[in-house]
Amino acid sequence: MALTKRERRKRIRQRIRKHINGKAEKPRMSVFRSNRGIYVQLIDDLNGNTLVSASYLEKDIYDQKDINKTEQAKLVGKMIAKKSKEKKITEVVFDRNGYLYHGRVKALADAAREEGLKF
Repeated sequence: MALTKRERRKRIRQRIRKHINGKAEKPRMSVFRSNRGIYVQLIDDLNGNTLVSASYLEKDIYDQKDINKTEQAKLVGKMIAKKSKEKKITEVVFDRNGYLYHGRVKALADAAREEGLKF
């Protein structure tokens, strides 16, 4: 019996999470992609805390109606990098959460790198 798309992605995500852990000094940058937008969090897995988060629902990004989803992801990447700099976080471990490193996920990662986040 074939796996559904959701089950397949869940397996991939579990396989990735076996190797990726975030700490307070170097948190895990977890990306979630929905049909409408993109979300990202910096997570300290040892304590189970979300240190910083950003999404397309932020007022600065959500008000821009004439941009496509890839440009939206770039803005979210820049925003997470700025917020992490305020919290003095410079290095992260990138968790693509089972999505291919392509399109919106890649745009978010590249924008975060341009703003100075290292991973």
